[in-house]
Amino acid sequence: MTGRNPDHPVENLFVDRWSTRAFDGSEMPEADLKTILEAARWSPSAFNIQPWRFVYARRGDDHWETLVNLLNPFNLDWAQHASALVYLFSDTEVDGKNDEPNRASGTHSFDAGSAWAHVALQATALGYHTHGMAGILIEDIHQRLGVPDRFKPEIAIAIGRRGDASQLSESLQERETPSARKPLSEIAFAGTWG
Repeated sequence: MTGRNPDHPVENLFVDRWSTRAFDGSEMPEADLKTILEAARWSPSAFNIQPWRFVYARRGDDHWETLVNLLNPFNLDWAQHASALVYLFSDTEVDGKNDEPNRASGTHSFDAGSAWAHVALQATALGYHTHGMAGILIEDIHQRLGVPDRFKPEIAIAIGRRGDASQLSESLQERETPSARKPLSEIAFAGTWG
């Protein structure tokens, strides 16, 4: 793919993964979605707390419209054509032990990011594309999905097979291509910054 040449050898899976907005609207077998979520279950986390939680719907099921309508209008316009939507949450608290109170988690969002990466890579391995979206209706999510207050909505994830870019608005059609990455020399430094 243009602009997708690694500076050093990596598995193709990392380079092949990119965030399309054009989905074909096909149905996804439940087994495929469960495999993708199972990969996330095996993500690393601080102290093995595993603070991630998911609420999901597949196209055509009873919860699909609810999850679609919790996207902001920009994302709803294209993500409604995905095969599955997954909302990722992180637990902001660590349960207390031995009668101690709960304490704030300092790594919940970081650890949830690890789970998101596992979702994206497993989906790619199965021939799907994913697109993570921060544009969600955060103020409505807790109530409409029955999420406890201690869980932070992180992102929504659209999953599906790549569709025809012509279904997108003209401005999005222009962006419907895998993006390049900064050179490793700009983001990784030996010993000291820069």
